[in-house]
Amino acid sequence: MEVSVIGNPQAKICRAELSFRELGFRLGSGESRNKVCFLTHQSSKWKEIRIRCSPRSVKCEAIVSDQAPFLKPTPNPRSQLESVKLFVGLPLDTVSDCNNVNHMKAITAGLKALKLLGVEGVELPVFWGVVEREAAGKYEWSGYLAVAEIVKKVGLKLQVSLSFHGSKDPEIGLPDWVAKIGEGEPGMYFTDRYGKQYKDCLSFGVDDVPVLDGKTPMEVYGGFCESFKSAFSDYMGNTITVLFCTCILNNNLGLQIRFLLLVRGITLGMGPDGELRYPSHQHETKPSGTGEFQCYDKHMLSALKHYAESSGNPLWGLGGPHDAPAYDQQPHSTSFFSDGGSWESQYGDFFLTWYSSLLTSHADRVFSVASSAFGGSGVSVSGKLPLLHQWNKLRSQPSELTAGFYSSNGHDRYEAIAEIFAKNSCRMIIPGMDLSDEHQSLASLSSPESLLGNIKTSCKKQGVVVSGQNSSASVPGGFERIVENLKDESVGIDLFTYQRMGALFFSPEHFHAFTVFVRNMNQVELSSYDQAGEDEAQTVSLGSGTGAHSLQTA
Repeated sequence: MEVSVIGNPQAKICRAELSFRELGFRLGSGESRNKVCFLTHQSSKWKEIRIRCSPRSVKCEAIVSDQAPFLKPTPNPRSQLESVKLFVGLPLDTVSDCNNVNHMKAITAGLKALKLLGVEGVELPVFWGVVEREAAGKYEWSGYLAVAEIVKKVGLKLQVSLSFHGSKDPEIGLPDWVAKIGEGEPGMYFTDRYGKQYKDCLSFGVDDVPVLDGKTPMEVYGGFCESFKSAFSDYMGNTITVLFCTCILNNNLGLQIRFLLLVRGITLGMGPDGELRYPSHQHETKPSGTGEFQCYDKHMLSALKHYAESSGNPLWGLGGPHDAPAYDQQPHSTSFFSDGGSWESQYGDFFLTWYSSLLTSHADRVFSVASSAFGGSGVSVSGKLPLLHQWNKLRSQPSELTAGFYSSNGHDRYEAIAEIFAKNSCRMIIPGMDLSDEHQSLASLSSPESLLGNIKTSCKKQGVVVSGQNSSASVPGGFERIVENLKDESVGIDLFTYQRMGALFFSPEHFHAFTVFVRNMNQVELSSYDQAGEDEAQTVSLGSGTGAHSLQTA
């Protein structure tokens, strides 16, 4: 008795993956009555893989036909560009704060379009303020599970971002019960020297302080991760899995099949906008400014005071630098970031070392929570860094210092961060891979290319795997710059997420450019069996808030 799987010429069976658009099965008749055939409808010609089952055993043996050329190793190794998996971010408001899926028809049509293009999967932003909105420990995953089911049906994979921050656009805040606590405990938010609070995420100073109904934020984040793992257990796994159960009763074959959607990885929210940084630059401030230190909530001040006393300089623990610029001021408007300024003094080294140490400690704590929740699940864990390239040609690099990136004695300021990622076996997501020095203002003294290269070098030294993203806004020559960064074999980027699906993404001009970008990456070369099918145009209707567009791809 045999079970035959008739597969797709693109299937990578050696990696236990099956790429498909639709999958069905049929029972044979006549001479084939003892065969069960699994079919994909991606090609009119089939190649065969057989699984032979002993009549008195559930043990299966795979027999690969010599006539299946897609199973043979390719003569030439894949280039770095071809090895990159391409994902696209779903809209931030994919799920509303009432747990409804927004624009479901449009999103479904968009996912089908991405599948036709050859995109590997999508990134799903999951907000703490949506799932655990009403009360501590009361989780509602229905909206996000509905999206996961749509993604599974389309045949894409999933990268999930667990966001412990709020968003201004769209308006998604922290959970209602957390905001209520914050009204009576304002010290749990980041605060600047003017007393202005940043209420879209919790201060690093309360990581281990039981400010949330007797629990610390890390304990609450851990409970959130455990609840996610339980709710998405049917979608977790390393591959699309087929389970065969044979039962010989009256010469009949019993067959049970279960498919697991690949949740390829989990990205942990690390701070404002999900990035590992202080909220030194805020939405309402000018991007040309240096940003401000965020160390004036009572818990941060208490930690600073203790650090100063232990260092033998108690007067240094009374507050942050008094001579630092304001949010929208340029570096040399005050003396702190000037050459020979306070940042280079003994006090500057004291303060910046303490300030950055809280950032790295926060990263370590968050990754420990993730390791506890997802260890052994088979999914990768990632964290995202910002690309703070403004003013980075200055020796002081003020935008990085106010955000928490500093290292004394001339050491690379990203080395300590990369060590934390390496220690916890986590991947680093770096945005801004579409940015080039050519399109930066000369007055900003900015070099995104050199900063990106610096971070990638630190990751290479520590053995940290890098994933890429573009910046949030479309920039000139962005797609070409992304391709150049993904070709960099010295780092080995294996995943790139394009941000983000929406009305602009599917506008005719942009989507055409994105289509060319995907084809230039040439992740999987179509076999001759699929070339014929690709000659026929396929049409997908894309819904939007202003009407439906008909997208045709050849």
